[in-house]
Amino acid sequence: MAIETLTFGCRLNAYESEVMKAEAEKAGLSSALIINTCAVTAEAVRQAKQAIRKARRDEPERKIIVTGCAAQTEARSFGEMVEVDLVIGNADKMRAESYQPMAFGVPLNDKVQVNDIMSVRETAGHLIEGMDGRARAFVQVQNGCDHRCTFCIIPYGRGPSRSVPMGAVVEQMKRLVGNGYRELVLTGVDITSYGADLPGQPSLGKLVQSILRHIPDLPRLRISSIDSIEADAALFDAIVSDRRLMPHLHLSLQSGDDMILKRMKRRHLRADTLEFVAKARALRPDLVFGADLIAGFPTETDAMFENSLAIVKDADITYLHVFPYSPREGTPAAKMPQVPRAVAKQRAAQLRALGEEKYKMFCGTRVGAVETVLVERDGLGRTEQFVPIAVPGRSPGEIVSVLVAGVTADGLVGEPLRTAA
Repeated sequence: MAIETLTFGCRLNAYESEVMKAEAEKAGLSSALIINTCAVTAEAVRQAKQAIRKARRDEPERKIIVTGCAAQTEARSFGEMVEVDLVIGNADKMRAESYQPMAFGVPLNDKVQVNDIMSVRETAGHLIEGMDGRARAFVQVQNGCDHRCTFCIIPYGRGPSRSVPMGAVVEQMKRLVGNGYRELVLTGVDITSYGADLPGQPSLGKLVQSILRHIPDLPRLRISSIDSIEADAALFDAIVSDRRLMPHLHLSLQSGDDMILKRMKRRHLRADTLEFVAKARALRPDLVFGADLIAGFPTETDAMFENSLAIVKDADITYLHVFPYSPREGTPAAKMPQVPRAVAKQRAAQLRALGEEKYKMFCGTRVGAVETVLVERDGLGRTEQFVPIAVPGRSPGEIVSVLVAGVTADGLVGEPLRTAA
C-alpha cells in the first residue's frame, strides 16, 4: 500500500506534504499515512485528532505518523494517542532518515521524536518533481517567524525565520517549469521577511524580480500571504513591470481597528493597509486583494468590530479568510479579557457574509470580460485574479483565453476562445 498524506492548514503545509511523501518513500517506508497538522486554532488541532482516530478505525493495520505545527507545539498530546505510531517534529519531517526506523522496524525509545525548533537555523531548498494532479505548484522560499503576535502559536511550531537562497529557489522553479507546471506559488510562514538572514539581505521583491528575469518561460507567478508593511520597492516594481506576476495578493490583515492591531502586536495600522492597497492598485489597476481577519479578539468592542467590517469595504477586499478568535495556550492574548465565544462566532459570520457579498459583486463585474485562465482540472481553472471558472472541454495545464459567460455559486463559467499559451 502506498504512502498517503493528509494535510491541514496553510499552503506551505501542502508543499511540505509533497516533500514528506517523497522523503518517506526514499527511506523505504510503505503503507503509512502521514498527517500534517496545523496549530493556528484549537479547532484545527481537534480536527487533526478526529482524523487520526477515523484513520485508525478505517485501516487498523496502516502506520500513522503525525507531524506539522500542532505536533511540534503539542507533541505529547499526540504521542499519548494510542492510534499514533510516530510523532515527528517540524525540524525533521522532511528528512528521509526520520522515517527510516519505521521503514525498517527499528524500535525507538520514544515514539515522540520532536526536537527544539527554536535551535533550527537553516531551511533546505527541497526539490520536488511536482505536485500530484495540479497545474500549479508551491515553492517554499522561507520558514519560521521572528515576530510575536499575541494570538499566534506558530513561531513555536516553526522556529525562527530562515530563507532559502535565491539560487536554490530559481533552480527549483526551473525544474518545475521543465516538468510542465504553468503556475508557481511562492510560499512560507512570513515570506515578506524573506532574505534578512541571507548574505546581502535580499528582499522578497528582489527574489521575485530574479525569478521573473531568470525563468522567462514561467507563464504565471503568484505570491501567497504577505505582511504589507514589509513590502519593498522592488516588489512594487515587479507588480507594475511584469504581467506574469498575477494580480492577486493576500494580506495578513487580522483586524481593521488600530487598538486591536496594537493589542495583537501587529506592525501595521489601518492607514498603512489602505495606503498599501491604494499604491498597489495605482500601479496595477487589475489587482484584487484577499485578507485574513480575526473576529472577537480579546477586548474587541462592537465599535472596534465595525472597523473591521469597514476596512473590507474601504480597501475593496474581494476574498476573506475569517477566523473566530480562539485562545491558544501559551500566547499573551489567551490571558487578556475574552470576548464571549458566541459573540466571536456571530461576528465571524457577519464578516463571512460580507466577504461572500464582496466576492459575488466582483464576479458579477467579470461577465462579458475576456480572462486568461489556467486549467487545473478537467474543465475547471482559475483566472489571473484567482477566481474559479468552468472551462468545458479543456485539459489540465492549458492556458486559454475565455469569455466570461456567467456567474455560478462558486465563481464563473466561461467559453474558451483560443489557446493563450
